[in-house]
Amino acid sequence: MSLGSTPGLRTADAQLAEALERAGARVALVTARPQRQVRTYALTDLVWARAARKAAIDAIATHRPRRIVYSSVTAALLWPRPGAIRFDAPAASNRPGRHGLWQRRLERRRLREAPLLVPASEGALREASLPPDAGIVVPIPVEPSGPAAGTRDIAALTYAANPTKKGLDRVLAAWRQVRRPGEELVVAGLEDDRWVERVGRGGEGVRLAGQVSSEAYRALVRRARVFVIAPRREDYGSAQLEALIDGCVLVTTPAPGPYAALPLARELDPRLVGDDLAIALRLALDDPRADYARRAAELLEPYRLAAFRERVADALLPRLLGLPPGPAR
Repeated sequence: MSLGSTPGLRTADAQLAEALERAGARVALVTARPQRQVRTYALTDLVWARAARKAAIDAIATHRPRRIVYSSVTAALLWPRPGAIRFDAPAASNRPGRHGLWQRRLERRRLREAPLLVPASEGALREASLPPDAGIVVPIPVEPSGPAAGTRDIAALTYAANPTKKGLDRVLAAWRQVRRPGEELVVAGLEDDRWVERVGRGGEGVRLAGQVSSEAYRALVRRARVFVIAPRREDYGSAQLEALIDGCVLVTTPAPGPYAALPLARELDPRLVGDDLAIALRLALDDPRADYARRAAELLEPYRLAAFRERVADALLPRLLGLPPGPAR
């Protein structure tokens, strides 16, 4: 039962369904219908939770499933029947204060009642105040998007579909401090008109790529030398993992949240992880470690599609079906 509220969720849930089928399960992937935009987080979660409930009720009647996996916590809040919950972060962390007025208590209950938890990272379990053995960690897979570009002609790239959360203001400020003539920062994913105007006033050396297809975006990643981002909070960091596997050097602030890419970035080059984004950005452009891309590829092996499929077959599916560990074929 996919919430499907973002392209990333839809892609990740399709990958999970495909891996379960490869492991021998019969799978029906059901997605909630798209919902209108509303003004508050509390109302947004309610609208989407109701849509997920309706989709689940219809799917249960049609398919009579033996087991259900809800993706994400929001999809499980109003569930008609208990099931496993796949999540990248608890709503309690994303919805502080009045934003999580009704969700937090219900989330705690659902996490207790779920027969199985499937976090995308160990950090998600920690944020939910759950012990390491409370679920099966199944990372969201990432693969190279294509052959490396012959020339990395873009100095720096950032992704800002949610410009406030992704810290676009901090990225732009750092870029203005350290940019040299001829260098360009490309801003992808931005569609908020107010931010588009603000970035447009940022001066020379900043280019808006706007909303582009996944293929066009990853082509930009393959051309970039540095991927820079300054999230105020990070639930997972798929864009950062994609940048690493496509050969970019990652510059980031040490944001709170599960942030699966953060420990990898620190291990690859701790100089490039810090609150002083300007210094880290200049270091990444001028003095990248020679073996950075090779080591990044090694660290990302557990996140590759083959490892993901193996994890689903050997650990997740047996637990879903109540079988001993091992391929459930």
